[in-house]
Amino acid sequence: MTPEDWRIVAFTAGMAAMSTLSILPFGVALAWVLARFEWRGKSFVETLVSLPLVLPPVATGLILLKLLGRRGPLGAWLQDVARIDIVFTWKAVFVSLGVMSFPLLVRSARTAFEGVNPRLEQVARTLGAGEWRVFCTITAPLAMRGILGGLLLAFARALGEFGATIMVAGNIPEKTTTLSLAIYQSVQLGEDGHAYCLLGISVVLAFGAVWLSETLCRRSAR
Repeated sequence: MTPEDWRIVAFTAGMAAMSTLSILPFGVALAWVLARFEWRGKSFVETLVSLPLVLPPVATGLILLKLLGRRGPLGAWLQDVARIDIVFTWKAVFVSLGVMSFPLLVRSARTAFEGVNPRLEQVARTLGAGEWRVFCTITAPLAMRGILGGLLLAFARALGEFGATIMVAGNIPEKTTTLSLAIYQSVQLGEDGHAYCLLGISVVLAFGAVWLSETLCRRSAR
């Protein structure tokens, strides 16, 4: 392992952590709404959220590329208003990891919220507690293990992201190269030993995150 390899590991873990933490508030809020309310169009929202799980990652990356590119609706607006470029920068890595891991967080958090007995919330309301207090003192604490499990699962997914990232961020040395992209590049160059070394690091990180996620979700289900 060279210093550059460790830089790639740190960059990948950092981007994965930042992206999953950034989607946490909106993901938890959406999961709570999906778990507690029924409304027209709910199925559409559920399907839209789950699309990154079933679409080819390169297809999701292409959508992001068209949206965030300088000629895309969001990319052009960001460029005009704030002079911010997203595509082929570290910001594109951040966005692609967040988009690809978002469905896993929402699905896990929703399952955790559905496991909380609504009667406990209703009792708190009858005692005078408002919705925010009920959520903070009853719902969220009881669902916390499931939420944390979903967060770790989303982090593991972000660690292994490849297709969307290479489409919207490219593989620019010292700028956008993640572990998955470095493994792919090593294989392409015939450096199998280097690829296996990076693979080992990826397996350790992913295994640890998934193991913790499964442990938390299993305890939450008890």
